Amino acid sequence: MTLASWLGMAATCLVASLLQATNGFGFAVLAVPLFLVLAPPGEAVPIIIVISFAVSIFVMPRLYRWVDLGQLRRVTIGALAALPAGLFAFAYANRIIVGTVAGTIVTAFALMLAWHRRYGRAQALRSSPRRDVAIGAAAGVATGLVGMAGPPVLIYLMLARAPMMTMRATLIAFFTLIYAVTLTANAAFVGMPGRDWLIAISLLPFVWIGGRIGLRVGDRLGETSAAVLAITVLAATGLYTLAAALHSAVW
Repeated sequence: MTLASWLGMAATCLVASLLQATNGFGFAVLAVPLFLVLAPPGEAVPIIIVISFAVSIFVMPRLYRWVDLGQLRRVTIGALAALPAGLFAFAYANRIIVGTVAGTIVTAFALMLAWHRRYGRAQALRSSPRRDVAIGAAAGVATGLVGMAGPPVLIYLMLARAPMMTMRATLIAFFTLIYAVTLTANAAFVGMPGRDWLIAISLLPFVWIGGRIGLRVGDRLGETSAAVLAITVLAATGLYTLAAALHSAVW
């Protein structure tokens, strides 16, 4: 990895953790597509998983009492069942495919957030055990392929109108479990060089700094402004990633 790539990842971690602190989500969703521009998928995705796991471990002790254990169990079962499919696809996918999938997920996520801000309160999606497992499966595939566990589960919980604290706690608990398993599976079956571990560890201070700044920015922006900022940044990131993947495919 070049110094320029590492600096780009450090800047990405700073901005992504700032976004996470202001909105409660968004680190991996923003970091993954930009990391894929800076490094090959085999290097970028494992680093993201290590950082995301570390962030989840740090936040989880503050939220565990609000976790919906039944829903967490069902979503995790679905994710673990589908995770091998995502890891298999990741092992054989090229950079263009992974970038396209990541860009599509992020763009769709931004659109769903915008829709929810405008219309989501008018109607709610009824959650059910089968839907919990199905959404978990979608998250498992996304985690194995591009390192993003959040979008399917977060959109589902938002549409089901889960209480904010329950949604955040259940989501972070899910991240902790699925990233731990994904990290273990990656290390055991795909392989993760020591250099990638060192890169991930070296980026953690930027995550901490961005998080501290984000907490202050979030207090000043307010909920509406923070949500608009998140949607704008995510949409721009998703579209940029899709454009970069298209450019690589054509040229």
